[in-house]
Amino acid sequence: MRAETQTLVTEIETSLELLRQRMDWKTAQHRLEEFNARVEDPNLWDDPDKAQALMKDRQALVDRMEVHDTIQRDLTDNVDLIELGEMEDDTEVVAEAEAALRALQTLAAAKELEALLNGEADANDTFLEINAGAGGTEACDWAQMLQRMYTRWAEKRGYKVELQSEEAGSEAGIKSCAYKISGPNAYGWLKSESGVHRLVRISPFGKGTRETSFASIWVYPVVDDNIDIEVNPADIRIDTYRSSGAGGQHVNTTDSAVRITHHPTGIVVTSSEKSQHQNRDIAMKALKSRLYQMELDRRNAAINEAHENKGSAGWGNQIRSYVLQPYQMVKDLRTAHETSDTQGVLDGDLDGFMAATLAMNVAGKSRAEAAAED
Repeated sequence: MRAETQTLVTEIETSLELLRQRMDWKTAQHRLEEFNARVEDPNLWDDPDKAQALMKDRQALVDRMEVHDTIQRDLTDNVDLIELGEMEDDTEVVAEAEAALRALQTLAAAKELEALLNGEADANDTFLEINAGAGGTEACDWAQMLQRMYTRWAEKRGYKVELQSEEAGSEAGIKSCAYKISGPNAYGWLKSESGVHRLVRISPFGKGTRETSFASIWVYPVVDDNIDIEVNPADIRIDTYRSSGAGGQHVNTTDSAVRITHHPTGIVVTSSEKSQHQNRDIAMKALKSRLYQMELDRRNAAINEAHENKGSAGWGNQIRSYVLQPYQMVKDLRTAHETSDTQGVLDGDLDGFMAATLAMNVAGKSRAEAAAED
């Protein structure tokens, strides 16, 4: 076996070992048997919420075990093919098996990285807020571009995307919007996107000049039912107001929109898409999620560094730059990860940026350390 091929095999085996460590492989089969026994309990669905949580946890374990077994099986099969091809001097078989190993190494590395999503709320669904910053109409248009970018990213992953609220810009784009994004590890992946995003381009609004715009992203986890967040009614103000926008499939006009203000923290959440009762429930869940996010920040500042340093949506606070003129480049200022495929990024190809930030956080590097290495 060629040295290059042996290196691929070693890398895949290393990824498999990390996967085993992350799921505690020695007890995985026993835990699956326990899950199966509980699933067969005829009284399981007496409490639908707990039953759904159990089924979700069981499926997550099954998925992790199947990923490990599939990679292990494919590794063994292709190594055997290479050895057989070398014995029979069949270069075509060897070449095909080596190509399969390269693809398998890429998959194993991605699953290894995904296994690092083991933070307290990483597996949760998430809320994502977008707010236009400095730049006026340009910034509102930029915020709408980000809205499209994140919804496309989520839809490519098969996540459920629900618009919670949206405020149209005065001339174009949006001033703000909020989404609930549901799917495996939705918060774990998206949490690295919190911060200020900067756009440099030629203005599309007739100016013909190069303009810089800013928008801020805030990501926080949907609070699980088993996480108790107490909110003192005396600490909040609930306002009902009329919401209107420029129209379209995501914007309506209603007297039932709800805004909740949490006085001790200054947090404001809104919901304007459903009935008043549903809006109160959605907004309260969003408030509890924001409060929970604050607690996560206090406990693990390294993971949520972007939140701490986000600041105002303007110069000096950005985490990522999207340059469309005079050259094409998207660069993350925390990890130095970059690409010239700006259209791909704006179409939702964000996995490389998220993976780079996750790997940096797991390695324990601060933003300052990462910048010093750039």
